[in-house]
Amino acid sequence: MLAHERQTSPSDTNVVDVAIRPSIWRAAPTQDRQSTQSGASQLRGLDWFAPLLLILCDVVSWVLLYGITGYIRRDAFFTTPFEFMLVDCLVLAVIVQAIYIIGGYDRNTETRSLTYTTEHILAMIGAAIVSSFIIYSAATFDQGMRPSRGVLFLSFVTFTPFSMFYRRIVHARMATRTAQRAFLVIGSGELARSFYQAYRTSPNRQRLEFIGTDPASVGKHIAGAGSPIIESGIEERLAQIDRRYSGVILASAPSELGPTMLDRLVRTQFQRTRVYTLESFYETHWRHVPLHTIDPFWPLQMGFQLARISPYHYLKRLFDIAVSTLLLLVLSPLVIALMCLVWLTSGRPALFRQTRVGREGNSFIAYKLRTMKMRFDEDEDIYTREDDPRVTPLGHWLRKLRFDELPQLWNVLRGDMSLIGPRAEWTKCAERYENKIPFYHFRHLVKPGITGWAQVNYPYGESDEDAIEKLKYDLYYIRRYSLKLDAMIFLKTIHTVLFGKGR
Repeated sequence: MLAHERQTSPSDTNVVDVAIRPSIWRAAPTQDRQSTQSGASQLRGLDWFAPLLLILCDVVSWVLLYGITGYIRRDAFFTTPFEFMLVDCLVLAVIVQAIYIIGGYDRNTETRSLTYTTEHILAMIGAAIVSSFIIYSAATFDQGMRPSRGVLFLSFVTFTPFSMFYRRIVHARMATRTAQRAFLVIGSGELARSFYQAYRTSPNRQRLEFIGTDPASVGKHIAGAGSPIIESGIEERLAQIDRRYSGVILASAPSELGPTMLDRLVRTQFQRTRVYTLESFYETHWRHVPLHTIDPFWPLQMGFQLARISPYHYLKRLFDIAVSTLLLLVLSPLVIALMCLVWLTSGRPALFRQTRVGREGNSFIAYKLRTMKMRFDEDEDIYTREDDPRVTPLGHWLRKLRFDELPQLWNVLRGDMSLIGPRAEWTKCAERYENKIPFYHFRHLVKPGITGWAQVNYPYGESDEDAIEKLKYDLYYIRRYSLKLDAMIFLKTIHTVLFGKGR
């Protein structure tokens, strides 16, 4: 976070976007087709088994728990089967959507982590509130649609830990099943080396096998002693792809592979298993965009949810206006009280104003509660460090509880900011980053937000290197701009506030 509180390489082209020779569409030999069909069915089963099983468990668990709870409490509503089924369907639709938003049906989600546990609980609280609102709103027109509040509440209380329990079991089984497989990485140069170093610090635990595109690299370690040895025999390994590997990762430029190998990889992608570019692997497994895949044409690629005319863009603006207005009305006494505390403990001004960079690079004045001492030196550190002596005692708690951000609701109402988006940077910092970080300006394609994907995923920022790491998440947000991602950020923000993580 800023301390100043006073006045490259070519894009990693997706394999399916490469100009492929017409021979790709010719049928493969009969034996090859039979093996690929067999392998494809196995991998589709692996991809779809866990999500389908979890959805089935959710449906069965909720119906049983809701029915048993209503029967034990002798709820009169239990004696009307049609309304009972209708309420079941409504609640299940909300539950499945809430779990989908937090990645509860994604086999790559670590459901045994504390972060997921918290998000699962928050999602169930949200599902209970939304489903209750829908049901009891409908009950104003039809009294038959009025189940017992106690039964509904107890059903959610019992369903929440139970649904987390079998998710852990399914995830453990899937982890055991995939642990025997590796990722086949094609590449032996700098891209492959950088990927290996990033992979080592990630939560992924599957093995990596590197296949060299340069014969001179075969037999060497990919990144020094202790790292995997680069091997040869790409054709033999692709023939065993169904039995040994979870997927193929392209960590080299397509020009190094040749048209014949590209043909083979495209067939592998469509018939046997997933072939990742580095960008697609980072996005799928780590949910950020690697900067070395960015080029000036990156925003022109297909797949961006953010478009010139996006219905969600207008819905989001309406949501920003409604929520910021409501919160300003409800929280105005708290904001006024906090301003008085700031004024009494460290003098005026209680509000801090700073010029920030908004959408399309337009500047605006952002408002926050002042959390730092008044003395200022133009040459002082632009970052706020941990245990920074410039932060006041009251300011420390305001930052920890995120109360210093409350005045920015006015910026949201005015349209300078959104509730969710990349962090609004001070103009001095933005100029510094744009000079040092290639394509930093892409983050200004959307409005900045009070909270965002980078803020809830990257714990702390106090250097230029941290700015680079956060940019990876900001670019992911721009590429995946959607209601689902905003809902995930909202839940992660609550988790961050409750556990005091992030900045």
